[in-house]
This record gives sequence, C-alpha cells and structure tokens, in this order.
Amino acid sequence: MSGTGDAADPRTADPSGPARRTVLALGAGAATAVLLPAAGAARAASPAAPEPRLAPYASYWFPDALPEGAPGPGIVWRSLKDWTPQSDPDLVHNTASVPLAPRFTPVPANRDARAGQARIVSLVSFGPTSRNPSQGQATADSYAPTHWAYLDELVFWGGSADEGLVLAPNAPVVDAAHRNGVRVLGNVFLPPVAYGGDLRWTRDLVRSDAHGRFPLAEKLAEVARTHGFDGWFVNAETDGGDSGLATRMRGFLRALRAAGEPHGLRITWYDAMNSTGAVGWRGALDELNQEFFEDRTGRVADSVFVDFRWTPGSLASSAALAERLGRSRHELWAAVDVESRGWDSEVRWDAIVPRGRDHVVSLGFYRPEWTRNHLADRSPGAFHRADDRFWTGESLDPSRPAPDAVWRAPATAVADRSTVTGLPFACSFNTGHGLCWYEGGAVASEEPWSHLGLQDRLPGRQWVVDTDGERPDVRLDFADAWRGGSSLLVTGALTAPAAVGLHSTRLPLNRSAVAELVHTAGPVAVEVELGVAVREPAAPGAPVPYTWLRAGTAGGPGGWRTSRVPLGALAGETAYALAVRITARGKGPVSWRLGALSVRDAAAVRRPAAPSRLTVDASARRGAEAELRLSWLRAAGPVRHYELHRLLPDGTRRFLAGTCGTALYLPRLARAGRERAAALELRAVDEAYAASAPARAGFAW
Repeated sequence: MSGTGDAADPRTADPSGPARRTVLALGAGAATAVLLPAAGAARAASPAAPEPRLAPYASYWFPDALPEGAPGPGIVWRSLKDWTPQSDPDLVHNTASVPLAPRFTPVPANRDARAGQARIVSLVSFGPTSRNPSQGQATADSYAPTHWAYLDELVFWGGSADEGLVLAPNAPVVDAAHRNGVRVLGNVFLPPVAYGGDLRWTRDLVRSDAHGRFPLAEKLAEVARTHGFDGWFVNAETDGGDSGLATRMRGFLRALRAAGEPHGLRITWYDAMNSTGAVGWRGALDELNQEFFEDRTGRVADSVFVDFRWTPGSLASSAALAERLGRSRHELWAAVDVESRGWDSEVRWDAIVPRGRDHVVSLGFYRPEWTRNHLADRSPGAFHRADDRFWTGESLDPSRPAPDAVWRAPATAVADRSTVTGLPFACSFNTGHGLCWYEGGAVASEEPWSHLGLQDRLPGRQWVVDTDGERPDVRLDFADAWRGGSSLLVTGALTAPAAVGLHSTRLPLNRSAVAELVHTAGPVAVEVELGVAVREPAAPGAPVPYTWLRAGTAGGPGGWRTSRVPLGALAGETAYALAVRITARGKGPVSWRLGALSVRDAAAVRRPAAPSRLTVDASARRGAEAELRLSWLRAAGPVRHYELHRLLPDGTRRFLAGTCGTALYLPRLARAGRERAAALELRAVDEAYAASAPARAGFAW
C-alpha cells in the first residue's frame, strides 16, 4: 500500500521512524518480536532448505516464482502454486475452528451512532510475515483487540518481497473475530518496484491455463476454505503493467469470486492498479478503476479500499458512482492512516461519517495496532487503556463522548453489534493475553501468555456508566482474575450507586434460567445488583430500562464469592442487555472486581464430552527440556476450546496452553525433578466454562 505513504506527506509521516511506505515494503508486520524458532515446511521451495523445526507459523507464500538468492534467517520461501493441504504439516495448527457468528444491532448507546450505514475495516499487522506464531506466544505484549463490536472486517496485514506476498491469517485471530461476528481476510500484497516488487509475481498470480481457468484464484479460495477464514484483500501495487495485464487481473478476480462465492468468501480490492495496468492511486472510485468493483457483467469485488489520496469531493463522487452502478456507497472504505499518530491523526471526518446527515462511505483504518506499538509501557493494562480511548474516545464512555473532541471515535459514529444470542452464555473478561493464567481465582501458571482464540465475548460498549455521583474508573485489569488472564475492575469514590453496562444480548429466558456473578471487593464492601433489560431503549442514547435484581454483597474476608440470581420471574421474556450496579457500604474508595458473569438454563447443565487420543506427534529434547507437538480427536458436542495441563509429581496441576483447534505446540516443557515421564491432561471446555474429563498422555524423559 503506497501512495500517500511518502515521508513528505504530513498525514502519514512519522518523525520518529520510517515512513509507512518503507515499513510496508520491508516487512509489514515487523513491529512484533517473536521469540520462538521458525516454522518448518513440507517442502522448502528455496535454494537452501531450513533445518527441521517443530514450531508452526502462520502460512505465507509467493504466487509461484521465488526470489533469487537465499532467504534470510527463519524465512522459508514457498510457492502458492505448489501448496496442497496434504503437504502442509502446519495446517492443523493454522486451521480456525470457530464459525462466523451471526450478529444483531442493538439500539446504539450514542445518539449519533448510526446503524446500517458506514462500516469499519481494520488492516492490522499482528506480527512479521515470517515467524508469526500459529497459536499465540509466551508473552503478554501482543495486540489483543476487544472492540470487535464496531468492526465489520479485519485484514491480516503483511507481506514483503523478502519473505512472501500472500498471507493466511493465523487461527487465534480468526477464532476471536468469528466469535464476535467479524470476517477476516488474508492479504495478497504485490509491492511497489521501489520496495522489491517484481511484475513477474503479478503475472504469476493472474496466469490462466489452456482452458481459461486461473489456477491461483482457485488455490486462494482453497486456502481460505481450508484454513477457515473469509476471503482476500488484493493489493496490486507493482507498476509497469498494461491494459492486457489489467484485463487478466479482472478475469482473475472474477475467477476468485466464482470459486469463493459458494463458500461465502469475500474480496476487497485496493485502489492501486487501474484499467490501464498502471499503478495510479486514485483516492476515489472512478472510471479508471470501477471495473475492478463492478463491470458490465456484474460484481467483481465486494468492496474497494479507497487510497489515502481521497478528498471530500472524491469520496462524494465515489459514493454517487457506486450507487449508479447499483452498489452501496458503504462498500467503499475510505483509508485513514493511524499507524504513526493514532488518535492525533488529522482526519476529515465529515467527508466520511458526518454528524447530522447520512454517512458518505465506510471507514478503513490502516494499522490501528498503534494503540500498542506507540507505548513505552506495553503492559496489557496500558495497552487496553489506550485501545479504549481509540475506539471509545477521550471520555472512555461511548454514551457520553467528550465535548468538542477532535478524534471522532468509532463508538460515536457507528452502531455496535453483538453475537450474544443463546444460552449458555458466560464471560470471564479474559482479553486473550495476561501476566498469569488463573483458574478459580488462583494462579495456575505464572508465565505471561497471549492467545486470541481464548478471548471471551467481551462487552461491546466499553464502558457505559450511569451514576448521579462521581464516575468510577472501569477497566480490564490484569493484577487478579477468576479465570484466564484478566477481570473487570471498578474503582473510585462511589458517592452514589454506579451502573456499568455490560453485554447487549438476545437471551431467551425460561423458569429455570439463572445468572451467576463471581466477584470480590475490598476493603470497602459493596452491594451488587444485576440489571436485566427486557425492553430496548426508546431511541439511540436513551437509558436502558433495566430491571434490578439483588446479587448480594462483596467485600471483607473470603476473597472471591459466587452470587446466584434466579431469573425465573422473567420467564417468557428476552434479555436485551445485562449490567451491574454497585453501591458502597462504607467510607473510602471502592475496589470491586467482577471475575465472571454467566446466564444459563439450570435444568440443562451437562458436562462436556472429553477429547480422545491425545498424542505426542513430534518432540525435540534438549537436556531437561523438550518442545512438543500434540494432537487429539475433537470431543463430541459443542466445545469452546481445549485446555492442556501438566500433572506434577506432587499432585498439583499447572496450566500449559489452550486452543480452539485439535493440535498444540509447546515450545518448552521442563522436567520436574527426576520424574520418568511428564503427565499431560487435556480437557474440553464448553461455553459456560465447564470442563470435561481429561484425555491423558505422557512424555517419557
């Protein structure tokens, strides 16, 4: 993605580092350091084959021809043309398991937020092109987005001429996004010549066979189907082509659509190559690029990412042209570069999402992981504080935006959405990374970790607070948790009861429905109530009509406590929203922590079935340590994820890892004393966090 990325452009230049364009071409995701060894491959299609390795990494390829010379350390050059599922030893580690959840749109909490108009796409680099771990890593320093409610699509951004140009998203990203109803697209990046681009890669991509078929279009559709993601972002920025190449590109896109449409796959086209075959970033949908969006025979791409060169006039004309073509203006994403300056970026908001009139087009954020990357303190708590400000605004309350704020946070313009539509539902406020792993309020592993696939369905509106007194601070906190790595913490001087909005829901309630809260407080005790709304607000920004049900008192000795709230009195109703209200029962500042919230049918409790055939597929031992690859057969019935523990010689259990799929890589297993074999236990975990009986395996020392 080039164009306005030149350092001379004040909107995209970063005075403290390289211009966006340079970063893209030299390894788009190089901001995240990866500590694990590089991935192996079934067949190294590079001049020098890498040494055998166990660690699996997200997949990346060149279309066909490989660069000259030899790859750098940890990089494996592969040809997409030669890829098959059967020859990919990492596929089981890279396959997403969570299906795309259906979403609904509640009445917005902000009176200016619109439903059914502008949408949001984010282009995010979660790691480097090569050496991007398939299943998380042993650090809490990771980009763990939680504001999925405002996103429509996420592009797994990356690619470089030195590593690979076609990127398949890793499974944890897809699983977390799908749990929240967000589509994930892989990336096809054909870089500018100035940054290593070679037109032969474009020609390889769009080459047709003797029968007029486009083999790599069919291969891309197969990759997306097999890996479990939702389509492709196609970014052709290598200059030097002609109209014939542009025609073949359009034919390729049509073939990709034909191969993917039966499976729900989508295509986003980046505004770079035009119908002459040249790269000329238009900053608009116009007569030179419209045929990549819609031609005389119909739809070509599902959406277009309009280059950063746009102006208010070019977006207005683009919207009008889309509608003349019979398409929605909101299928155009206006690019907003936030990689260098985040919420200090200069954005002409009224050209995209004006207040007081219909939205012009949709919104495309380039590199919102700035909320992590710009921080000196990249602890999870500091990151989420910054990420909340980016998505919610300076007030940190989407229902009450800061007056005259320059940054128009997404929560103030776009309606949030939710996937919480059935029982059982549970949330332990786990963000997908943490400083420790907690189970039942106790530390089950002291190692920092990150794995987005383990993230909960978190509240979409972070954080709506209603109080007649001083507003308390509400945040996701990592100093203590009931389950996972984090909990919801409310602190401050409560001069009046404070209600904190949680999930927007569509939960059918019956006579045996029950809610449970796991919470703790100290040193000031608090009275806790659960809010259940059986009607929606009358209008955007209007109060949510909660029915308040007593949930007991927290505080004093004893730590975590579970409060059970019967919901039978609301049988036959639908719960449209959940909230908590706390009232101080003493003097001084309050510190109340919510570790888990669940709603379930008490008459339908059933322990999940266990997985089977836990197997150590491969291992590499180094003295008293080893790295392992494990796999198993999926448990029957619904499974949220799997958790692997180590049974130590003293009888205690230690958490090792978790995943939504049926394979795990352990980078380090240390021998405990003189044990003859490490005892491993794997459990299936359901949506209410009930765990199955274990499947067991041993690793002999």
